[in-house]
Amino acid sequence: MKSIRLWTLWRACLHDSVAPKGAAAVLVTAIVAAGGQGTRLGSERPKQLLMLGDRTMLQRSVDVFDRCARVDAIVLVVPANIVELPALVSTDQTPIQIVEGGVRRQDSVARGFDAAGSSDIIVVHDAARPFCSSDLIVRTIDAASRYGAAIPGLPPHDTVKQRSTGSGGFVSRTLARDGLVLAQTPQAFLHEVLDEALRLGRQGFEATDEAVLAERAGHRVAIVEGDPWNIKITTQRDLEVARGLSGASVQTRRVGFGYDLHRLVPGGPLLLGGVSIPYDHGLAGHSDADAVCHAVTDAILGAAAAGDIGRHFPDTDPRWKGVSSIALLRNVVELVRGCGFAVVNLDVVVVAERPKIAPYVDLMRKAIADAVGIESAAVSVKGKTNEGVDATGRGEAIATHAVAMLSQIG
Repeated sequence: MKSIRLWTLWRACLHDSVAPKGAAAVLVTAIVAAGGQGTRLGSERPKQLLMLGDRTMLQRSVDVFDRCARVDAIVLVVPANIVELPALVSTDQTPIQIVEGGVRRQDSVARGFDAAGSSDIIVVHDAARPFCSSDLIVRTIDAASRYGAAIPGLPPHDTVKQRSTGSGGFVSRTLARDGLVLAQTPQAFLHEVLDEALRLGRQGFEATDEAVLAERAGHRVAIVEGDPWNIKITTQRDLEVARGLSGASVQTRRVGFGYDLHRLVPGGPLLLGGVSIPYDHGLAGHSDADAVCHAVTDAILGAAAAGDIGRHFPDTDPRWKGVSSIALLRNVVELVRGCGFAVVNLDVVVVAERPKIAPYVDLMRKAIADAVGIESAAVSVKGKTNEGVDATGRGEAIATHAVAMLSQIG
């Protein structure tokens, strides 16, 4: 084993495993590698964005590091096509940085390592293992602090056969199970150990995980007891098992509620649900003030737990001045698809003393349905009055309520 910094080892030995975040003697950064597209799974989207119960696979993988008291920071490495996706992940306790991945896994981890700075210990975890436990993380960190590098491993229970490389499926030999382990993540390394390992990767050496690179660089890699629940999701069958473990074997449905109100001001026309209605007043707002589209947008975002319209399109941003609310609605539908959900149906109530919207209801239903990507039959729009009560009842404003149902996709 190559020499390592003695002061780092000394600090690791002093580490209190129950210390709160920010109070640790040793700084630990977790790199969650989610740079792949999951093509072997056969999904239309990157597999890390598929839903497992109430959260994406990616969010579940991040959550365990967020909760682990030994982890001080998280670097999430994702494909370029989702790096800017709003509401990709969130953390409650741990700072997180999102960076764009590379072509190969080891390239993605190298980019995550560069973003991790000078942390003493780096933990590398595959986002396709969403059921990792805090105990497993701590065991791996402790072993890495002592030996320089560590991985969790499980002994194989089945007889292991090596297949011949020629044509046909024949056994070339049977391997003794004694001494064999099935490697998992998280894998933990002292900073300088992983630095040397990744340098080999940058020089062109190919490896299936970082422990291989550390071995090649001359470092011993300790093995800690793995976790049989820490499964890796690679195939459709793996996904079915994972959804069973997360209580998501039945398709998930989500419901969201949206509300919007705008003042009526002189000068028309009036825009509601993407339809221009002849009237001597219009709605005041930063965008085109389409209260129907705004309520529907908030309902969809709410069902996906992806924020609200003000978060994604703030009225302080000049980009959204006068923008079409139908266009914003289309963007939000794509956003929630990226979170693993599709709109099933919508129910909208427009509260307006005047004008009467009944003649325009079917046009609104079609415009909204086209923007959302569902049939008009799945969109309900109803007009109500407020019986002369408050500003809406006096004809000074129009209010809209909307309910959206979303279903899990993928």
